Amino acid sequence: MFRRARMEDVKAIYDLLNHYSEKGLLLGRSLSSLYDHLRDFYVYIDEAGGPDEKGRLAGACALHICWDNLAEIRSLAVRDSHQGRGIGTRLVEVCLADVDAFGIDQVFTLTYQPTFFQRFDFNPIDKKDLPHKVWSDCIQCPKFPDCNEEALIWKR
Repeated sequence: MFRRARMEDVKAIYDLLNHYSEKGLLLGRSLSSLYDHLRDFYVYIDEAGGPDEKGRLAGACALHICWDNLAEIRSLAVRDSHQGRGIGTRLVEVCLADVDAFGIDQVFTLTYQPTFFQRFDFNPIDKKDLPHKVWSDCIQCPKFPDCNEEALIWKR
């Protein structure tokens, strides 16, 4: 089941993101940041899994509004045991559908998986072309300033 994140999901989102952060695959988020940005998140809850999986959060993704007419898809993560089931695809689709509600025409992402996002018509962009405001999270990253993530943008 895909739905907006709730307070009860924050610790599971935190654990999921930190799992991938420890592998160097995405930027982890503090609990405080997750509570501050809870409205940005969508989650996938496994309702059909086995006894250890049923009812557990298995995926998360955020649509974060950054600037005038610009949002970011970030913190996309799917539990290892649920990879290959289209959960990440659906989470991105849900976020992009939400763009209409806000009247946003551009969405960017910073990723190590550019081909995944290119399936949604995201195209490469030079990081320097993004507003400076988007780099506020990057300062917290251990890879800053030598980030090797690729920037992509989607335009309506």
